Amino acid sequence: MKVENDLGRDKISSLVFRIAIPSMLAQFVSVFYSIVDRIFVGNIPEVGAQALAGVGVCGPALTFIGAFAFWVGIGGTPLMGITLGEGKPERASRIVANCFVMLCAMAVLVGGISIAFRQPLLHLFGASETTYIYAEPYFKIYVSGSIFALLATGMNQFIIAQGYAKTAMCSVILGAVMNIALDPLFIFVFDMGVRGAALATVISQACSAVFVIQFLLRKAQVPLTFGGYLPPLMWKILKMGITPFAIIGLDSVVIIAMNGLLQYYGGAEGDALITCNTIVQSFMLVVTMPLNGISGGTQGILSYNYGARRSDRVLAAEKYILCLCMGYAAVMFVLARVAGPLFTGLFTSDPEMTAQACRGIRIVTLAAIPMSIQYALVDGFTALGQVQISLPLSLGRKVVYFLAMFILPQFGAAMIFYGETIADIAGPAACLYMYFTRYKKILAKREGTRSQLV
Repeated sequence: MKVENDLGRDKISSLVFRIAIPSMLAQFVSVFYSIVDRIFVGNIPEVGAQALAGVGVCGPALTFIGAFAFWVGIGGTPLMGITLGEGKPERASRIVANCFVMLCAMAVLVGGISIAFRQPLLHLFGASETTYIYAEPYFKIYVSGSIFALLATGMNQFIIAQGYAKTAMCSVILGAVMNIALDPLFIFVFDMGVRGAALATVISQACSAVFVIQFLLRKAQVPLTFGGYLPPLMWKILKMGITPFAIIGLDSVVIIAMNGLLQYYGGAEGDALITCNTIVQSFMLVVTMPLNGISGGTQGILSYNYGARRSDRVLAAEKYILCLCMGYAAVMFVLARVAGPLFTGLFTSDPEMTAQACRGIRIVTLAAIPMSIQYALVDGFTALGQVQISLPLSLGRKVVYFLAMFILPQFGAAMIFYGETIADIAGPAACLYMYFTRYKKILAKREGTRSQLV
């Protein structure tokens, strides 16, 4: 199959645009169908608010499970891209094969543990006696089909990294269309409630996974093969992917902690505050996941040209990626202030809940533009294989977030939302410092060395 984009020869500005936009749209659609469940659940007659809080409790736990897909997918794609840039397609294919096996193993292991300990986990995540009856069935069904989520997301990274951005977007759109069609059928027509929402999501993810695997088997430039499994290579993949795993995994931990703190400091209003936080974090997914689509989807450009020792193309690509990230964040900053009521209205018709959620959305997006800088630069360092830089930058932002999150509720439970703002100023400042002091030195060093990645 003809490659959609030539990572080594196409004009950088148009190359970044052609890959970043479909990748961003794919993540936007992915977010949309991940919150479709919440929208339908929130509108279940009589129990919508409690059911939404229950699903909201599951959200960060399921996102954490999904982080394993990015650990392997984004861990493997820079290695594959650099190896391709060096002109070693057989080794690149071996990387894809090892990642597939790792995703399957992780899905079985993590899914089994999560189901076995679901009761204490859900209570730890903030479920009350009222919301647990909705959280438990949703969590159990979703996690039982988590292998489809991990394969669809993780292996799709290898489609994007090879330049097939439109194909990768189609796989996500397929799942979104299926989920939107099945949700009302299972939830309302079959009267399955939250069980129907979870089942619709699992079936949709299975369809996306089948699409992704068949493409990699039959049409990709670097195909999915079987065999050649090497523990040392798997270890390199895990080391390379630890940064995106830490980012997404700790984001989930942050939300879990937020729900627990809101339940503790909110008192009788604890469940209502968790419902509010579910809406706020749904909006943040609309901000952060497309940003991840831009910065993560274009990593293949950086990795390939880094492997080919084309520093000029790496620097030019990073500049355009940064501009796209900041542009998208600016748009979302404005929308958070003018379209908040429209967004919250998708989840609830309660005026007090709408007002509270709108305030939360405006607060957490105060530093959205600086936050976008962190996404671009951290993923940029990861694409060059510089995990020793990208990981501390990610962890440092989370440390700031956690400290703020445990201090701020002392002044009122709702003050916890300002933790996002504080972290989104401190984190990007550190990223900019590392970029201006280290990035060109890394590229210069690469020009005079030989790679031994695989």
